[in-house]
Amino acid sequence: MTSKREVCYYFHHDVPNFHYGSRHPMKPQRLAALHSLVVNYGLHKEMLVLTPPRASAIEIERFHSKDYVDFLQRVSPRTADQYENLFSQYNIGEDCPIFDGIFEFCSIYTGATLSGVARLNHGLSDIAINWSGGLHHAKKREASGFCYVNDIVIGILELLKYHPRVLYIDIDIHHGDGVQEAFYLTDRVMTVSFHKYGNYFFPGTGDMYDVGQDSGRYYAVNVPMKEGMDDENYHSLFKPVVRAVIDCFNPSVIVLQCGADSLGCDRLGCFNLSFSGHGECVDFVRSLGIPMLAVGGGGYTLRNVARCWTYETAILVGKKDEIPDEIPNNTEYLQFFAPEFTLRPTLAKRQENQNTKEYITALKQEVLDHLRQIRHAPSVQMQEVPPDLLDPDEVLFIVSFFMKMYFMHRNLLQTFFQLIMTQMAVHFSVPVPKLITCHDFLVLTGMLYPEPF
Repeated sequence: MTSKREVCYYFHHDVPNFHYGSRHPMKPQRLAALHSLVVNYGLHKEMLVLTPPRASAIEIERFHSKDYVDFLQRVSPRTADQYENLFSQYNIGEDCPIFDGIFEFCSIYTGATLSGVARLNHGLSDIAINWSGGLHHAKKREASGFCYVNDIVIGILELLKYHPRVLYIDIDIHHGDGVQEAFYLTDRVMTVSFHKYGNYFFPGTGDMYDVGQDSGRYYAVNVPMKEGMDDENYHSLFKPVVRAVIDCFNPSVIVLQCGADSLGCDRLGCFNLSFSGHGECVDFVRSLGIPMLAVGGGGYTLRNVARCWTYETAILVGKKDEIPDEIPNNTEYLQFFAPEFTLRPTLAKRQENQNTKEYITALKQEVLDHLRQIRHAPSVQMQEVPPDLLDPDEVLFIVSFFMKMYFMHRNLLQTFFQLIMTQMAVHFSVPVPKLITCHDFLVLTGMLYPEPF
């Protein structure tokens, strides 16, 4: 599908200011360079740009244990000595260090994922983009692989309230172990991970015979690859596997994790994918015409992460053939992209391709054989979803009214608004909210604070 689709994009100016440590490979600053490219290429004009609300501790506890969330809220470099006895329990160390604002950082990127999911659930957007999210290694009770809060799992849990089947696709070079583990026993979420496997490569999971258990048997799909994977071989696996997944699983929404560490020349990676090759996977998923959430993930050669996700933003808004390859001169981070100053430079092949034709053929056959064990899309006993205070049409009407009036008559409007919310609560037989402001309502609906430029 190449027609125009409604796209929303989340960016919070605070995210690039968080710092794992001077020697740590994870650099949230990559989001600043990315956003600068998005704006200077004019891509922000093709989508709704939103500042995400922060996720609350209660929202994060939809997946993570309360004791772990409490720990993240309380710990800091200044209080680390008080909590050092818990570090091993929560897997805190060199990979997952304590830094200033750790919980705030997690709440921002998780809030962006949840806000994007809400727009998908209500049909307000066809595609939601959160490049700050995609932290797929975090477990229920511990951090892992630079990830503290698994925004993907939390987002999928929310999607399951409205969708019978959710498809998760992961093109990060590392196995999406945290997401697979969370949904290992269910047939309502299919996890499909394309990753490097073997030779003690982190996280050491994701063998092709790892297919799920109980009701989730064959709903965990793993495509383990070897060093040096190139575009041609990658696509010879990615496209037929994803097609087969769509045919047998019939998802109504897709979450795509776009980790950029599968690119060639990544600091922690060992594949040889080009920018175009990585982007072609995103374009293929977009072409399916299924509502989707695109999130970031790994990527440790910072200038290439910014390039990759800028190009994939162009793909998602349907402008991949219209943006020039030259980096715009007025980009704040222009020297960051020296010496090529291009969006998709040729990446050197550092690794010899260990994926032989025979291996690719056997791997594809094995994965497709597993999928054939699924006769048809599972029938789902949908749990009743508590009704929203307003349906989507009512939201759009009321939001448009309040956005016009909000700054003109704020105090008077607050009283009127609380009266309306009380009446709506009575009408839909749900508890009357103790306090919800006009500002809160507009933020929750995702309609307030489109980013100014």
